[in-house]
Amino acid sequence: MSKETNARIIAQLDALLETERAALLRGDLQVIADTVAKKEQLIGTLNTGVARQADLSGLHHKLRRNQALLDGALQGIRAVSARIAAYRQVRKSMDTYDREGRKLTIPGDISRKVEKRA
Repeated sequence: MSKETNARIIAQLDALLETERAALLRGDLQVIADTVAKKEQLIGTLNTGVARQADLSGLHHKLRRNQALLDGALQGIRAVSARIAAYRQVRKSMDTYDREGRKLTIPGDISRKVEKRA
């Protein structure tokens, strides 16, 4: 692979990493998902050639930065998921304790009736 080809691929990957970063900061999960296949393809193409370490140092920094942002986004999604699960559980029943410290379960009242009025 020629130097020009390597430089072009590195430039494309650099631009893609900037797009991915912007999507991570916006929380645009669709764009993030779209960049994965493109990123894999460019990295695969770059791996088939011989690239100098100095040429890849900027990409390495951006990859690490984006990975940290992605880890934070996943942690936030997991937290939201746990919170929603807790709300669902409270709707079904709520656990509390009486004066003696015994656990009591208060069943939730979920009404699924629809009232029609004329």
